Amino acid sequence: MTEQLVQQLLNWITLGSIYALVAVGFSLLFGVLNIIHFSHGDVSLLAPFLALAAVQTVSASLGGSPAVGAIVLSVLLAVIVTGLLGVVLYYLVIKRFQNAPAMMALVATVALGIVLRELIRHLYPQGSNPHAVPRLVPGSIEVLGVTIPAFNLVAILVSVLSVGLLFYMLERTRLGLHIKAVSQDRDAARLVSISPARIFQITFFIASAIGAIGGLFFAGYAGIVRFDFSVDVGLIGFSAAVVGGLGSMPGAIIGSLLIAGLDTLVQATVPNGASYRLVFVFLLVICVLVFRPAGLLGRTIVEKV
Repeated sequence: MTEQLVQQLLNWITLGSIYALVAVGFSLLFGVLNIIHFSHGDVSLLAPFLALAAVQTVSASLGGSPAVGAIVLSVLLAVIVTGLLGVVLYYLVIKRFQNAPAMMALVATVALGIVLRELIRHLYPQGSNPHAVPRLVPGSIEVLGVTIPAFNLVAILVSVLSVGLLFYMLERTRLGLHIKAVSQDRDAARLVSISPARIFQITFFIASAIGAIGGLFFAGYAGIVRFDFSVDVGLIGFSAAVVGGLGSMPGAIIGSLLIAGLDTLVQATVPNGASYRLVFVFLLVICVLVFRPAGLLGRTIVEKV
């Protein structure tokens, strides 16, 4: 009984950490650009496919299984390439809708997500089929008689470290100060020689790279990756950001933990809970928006007309 409880708590924190990596990207992009980048989940889930392609290329060149160093290098490469891809997509698509009505940007990014999924489906070898993804960290450790998968611990640790570095960068560095300045008043930022265009590039790289880490851990947690996984992950990450308060980093983390906790609880207690987990998750989202439209930590903005 104790071991089962610990396992469910571990699953909750692991899922919450993974969702938070995607959710903070949504909040960061909205906070700086005031745009809902709805294809952020699709960008994040490109990383597992890039990592698999890199690992398979290394395996073919070596004629056997790649070394651990090659796998780690493939993962890092996937994170960097995903971050750069986020910047490219900003220039090609999203930049053109920065000053357009919010609905146009929303529709454009939804369409962009569909394009990315279909490109994976048709260009990646057997892209319509699920692909096995080994856990990045095999093995387990035993703590007080309870066996804990090493993957879960590493996923939690890396997620906390990534989000912690993001918070440190935003709060303690000159770059973070510039990002805050642009998010609050772009024209005033220009007057003090801060380039909003440069800040937008950096923001997209950071958000996409952190999302890529979340995508890699989600694929490792599930054991497989499909071209359409990004739909669920993107919706859950966006919902977590909305529940916590879109634009609020702490809110995104709280929203992720709430959604992951409900997800884990439903799967553990409700018969055939895996089939109904999203029903309960989005009921939670609806309830929060009904009683707290700005989210748990969001601020209600009053406009005079």
